[in-house]
Amino acid sequence: MNRAEREAAVRRIMRESPPRVPPQLYADALRRGRRVLRRRVAARRLMWLLLCAAALAFTVWAVTARPWARPPSETAPPLPDW
Repeated sequence: MNRAEREAAVRRIMRESPPRVPPQLYADALRRGRRVLRRRVAARRLMWLLLCAAALAFTVWAVTARPWARPPSETAPPLPDW
């Protein structure tokens, strides 16, 4: 049986008998889809919350530590009584 004959046989079988699915399949799929969607939304909100917390923590650290300011030079000793 070549490919064209197999395709024709499959199409004939699909036309003759309508697909049979369990009656609760739609309800189960809908329930699982809603659950997956809720989990995705919760995960997205958690990630945004963590990102905002990290940005806030970085801002507080930068304001208190001031990493952009130069530290005082300590390579030369202080000059006594000029």
